[in-house]
Amino acid sequence: MSITSDEVNFLVYRYLQESGFSHSAFTFGIESHISQSNINGTLVPPAALISILQKGLQYVEAEISINEDGTVFDGRPIESLSLIDAVMPDVVQTRQQAFREKLAQQQQANAAAAAAATATATATATTTTAATPAPVSQQNPPKNGEATVNGEENGAHAINNHSKPMEIDGDVEIPPNKATVLRGHESEVFICAWNPVSDLLASGSGDSTARIWNLNENSNGGSTQLVLRHCIREGGHDVPSNKDVTSLDWNSDGTLLATGSYDGFARIWTEDGNLASTLGQHKGPIFALKWNKKGNYILSAGVDKTTIIWDAHTGEAKQQFPFHSAPALDVDWQNNTTFASCSTDMCIHVCRLGCDRPVKTFQGHTNEVNAIKWDPSGMLLASCSDDMTLKIWSMKQDTCVHDLQAHSKEIYTIKWSPTGPATSNPNSNIMLASASFDSTVRLWDVERGVCIHTLTKHQEPVYSVAFSPDGKYLASGSFDKCVHIWNTQSGSLVHSYRGTGGIFEVCWNARGDKVGASASDGSVCVLDLRK
Repeated sequence: MSITSDEVNFLVYRYLQESGFSHSAFTFGIESHISQSNINGTLVPPAALISILQKGLQYVEAEISINEDGTVFDGRPIESLSLIDAVMPDVVQTRQQAFREKLAQQQQANAAAAAAATATATATATTTTAATPAPVSQQNPPKNGEATVNGEENGAHAINNHSKPMEIDGDVEIPPNKATVLRGHESEVFICAWNPVSDLLASGSGDSTARIWNLNENSNGGSTQLVLRHCIREGGHDVPSNKDVTSLDWNSDGTLLATGSYDGFARIWTEDGNLASTLGQHKGPIFALKWNKKGNYILSAGVDKTTIIWDAHTGEAKQQFPFHSAPALDVDWQNNTTFASCSTDMCIHVCRLGCDRPVKTFQGHTNEVNAIKWDPSGMLLASCSDDMTLKIWSMKQDTCVHDLQAHSKEIYTIKWSPTGPATSNPNSNIMLASASFDSTVRLWDVERGVCIHTLTKHQEPVYSVAFSPDGKYLASGSFDKCVHIWNTQSGSLVHSYRGTGGIFEVCWNARGDKVGASASDGSVCVLDLRK
């Protein structure tokens, strides 16, 4: 038997990812040099660390229940062994001793009962005894592994009421014939994005591939997939990088797809799946990347604390911005040459191509800033943080315009509605949506700085929200495996779908009649919302 620190670190890293601790996973991955290990992550099954721990716990429990001569104790342990108990010194001896004492007491009690029964056997032989209820252990004894709570079999419902899946109202549940499940990825699917022109859905996964799924009505026989393998050069050969694809974005005319990977490279692909360019200047994983509207530049953010503007035509880095003091987590363009970036250093920098220092720095968050988004007009910047606040910033002032505090846990992401000035829906008021680890989504009136609706159907952290192109609906995806579609005016739930894995990302197609969702079990689902 051999155990290496690389193997232990990888299992811990995967556990953090699967449990939703994405930033902790990123940080741990860097400090433990996960990206430099030779472990093929696609071969490691989900929940591997938990599985190993459970087997170890079973081994210790087996050890407790075995006599020194190799025979097995007749009976069950006094109480279940917890993980912490199992690593405490002398736990085996103390549990074995307690087990022996309990069995000895039971044997003595049985012997006394047998003696008493023998002594009174003659006297009671002709006596009709009053009916007495059987001991609890004899009344419909529970089946193997089941317990009774409040007289109910299998009492987990009474104990863990909060973990019961939410009952989906039949009136809003999306029927199976309106949901297409796309399978092919071999690991978690972290991201997905629709092509802005056609019904091509891109997805990025922990199996070191991105995929392009063709869901156009005229495609032959359902959906086809193109596999974009992320390879690195080793010994003169291209070999799989075995690193997560962490981000992807289509250019505005839908002809090119950019992907960012944990291997530190950004890549540009054609819509038919061919690799056009490999962009390599980051020294570590890429966490985010975005095309500008014009389509001539790509912006990326990395764990190396820098952001880079790339020339999309040549694949060369135009400028690297080394202003953050910790990993950069998100970026967003204000216009074709100016952008904002946020970081675990709690700062937001606004930078411009050609400038050797930030044109503006916003400070005010007290924990890492997870996401930033400019409103459609480019006038206001929204940010969300692990400090549980949502802040609105303006280039006209240093302090935030609004400090919105309502969530009770970390806010993971935010999205502006495609409404109001500078949009195709100018007569509708602009809104901001926030998704939090407190299992809620909130809709905000940014002008007044107030929460309009709190959407509360999810039961686990909400990782993604997306507005429909007309702004009338909001999709949300949570680790409770549910995708919910909400009416943004009333806050009511209009559609709901339960998938087979925790939902990492949701997105709308350009027509607003399909929602894509990527999940932790490797599936990608497409919900058809047409009548």
